[in-house]
Amino acid sequence: MRIGVDASCWGNRRGFGRFTRELLSSLLATDTRNEFVFFVDSQTGCESEFPPSAEVVLVRTHASAVEAASASGRRSLPDLLSMSMAVLRHKIDVFFFPTVYTYFPIFNRTKIVLTIHDVIAEHHPELIFPNSRAQFFWNLKLRAATRQADLLATVSEFSKTEIANYYNYPASKIRIITEAARPELKTLFREQNGALRAKNGTSGSDRFLLYVGGISPHKNLCKLVDAFKLFRESRTSQPVQLVLVGDYEDDPFYSAYPGLRKQIGEYGLENEIIFTGYIPDDELARLYKDALVLVFPSIEEGFGLPAIEAMACGTPVVASRTGSLPEVVGQAGRYFDPHDSADMARVITDVVKSEGARRKMSADGIARARQFSWERAANDTLAIFEELRSDRVL
Repeated sequence: MRIGVDASCWGNRRGFGRFTRELLSSLLATDTRNEFVFFVDSQTGCESEFPPSAEVVLVRTHASAVEAASASGRRSLPDLLSMSMAVLRHKIDVFFFPTVYTYFPIFNRTKIVLTIHDVIAEHHPELIFPNSRAQFFWNLKLRAATRQADLLATVSEFSKTEIANYYNYPASKIRIITEAARPELKTLFREQNGALRAKNGTSGSDRFLLYVGGISPHKNLCKLVDAFKLFRESRTSQPVQLVLVGDYEDDPFYSAYPGLRKQIGEYGLENEIIFTGYIPDDELARLYKDALVLVFPSIEEGFGLPAIEAMACGTPVVASRTGSLPEVVGQAGRYFDPHDSADMARVITDVVKSEGARRKMSADGIARARQFSWERAANDTLAIFEELRSDRVL
């Protein structure tokens, strides 16, 4: 079977890119029977290193898919057509979109699997789009993509239910491909922590709370800053910092960074709340391992990859009780109302002050993270391809 893949999201630094890279790499490592053809735009193809076992088709485009599909961008019709025609020139049995984010029309007579990670943009458009124009083109793309797909894939039971309800799409035609932590995150240790902390603005004696993810409005960091202020005011012992890991300079998504900077300045917390920007995995693993807790305050998540990564590193997770996070983290986590800063501060305080609680959450989290693997995700994805090839779709 020849499987075409839209790999244009390979270079994205957010969860979409991580999902694309890890899943496709695991597919190639797991499957030795099928042929994989990666279709990528010019910029992504030139800037990315793909597994040698994949056939890569570089498509001439004027802008990268990630840049053009940003919060303020729009993919041009010529670029969309170039991607479509490149696929049309190849014999493809199944075509796979790891994310609807970079969707383009498929003209081949082939089966299509389309991945929709969540419906956050539909539930909270004011937190995702900078204007009505961007929202209009997103909705237009989603309608076209869902109509063309033979099966939808998503990353959690929560997202499956939300997609079925919002789009009135048959749940029987939605499959789940879960995410996982990279194996490297489980094996990196605490060496050179002092140098790492100095690089990211923390001192060797400081303890810190950690957030990892996008600096976008729906991540609810404004409430986290409020909760951190309350947390600081209630403590009289050793100071605790808040470290926010996420790309706030080059991220193409709608950003909350300017407003957060203003809020932090008004609270006088410039020295206590640290933005690291994007950091590579080895440094991230060490931050996970050194953090008191990972705080995940999102209003909604489709999966919540940083939670799995943190648990794999033995970091306790306190998270929003909405969205997919209770499903993913399970009994290993502690939960708060993401709309209630006082509740968030209370849960953080309870976990931080109890070493016994953190020790148990760490052990439970490691066990929970072991239930997720990219090999499992690859096998689930291959089962979807086989299902389409044999026309067993309900």
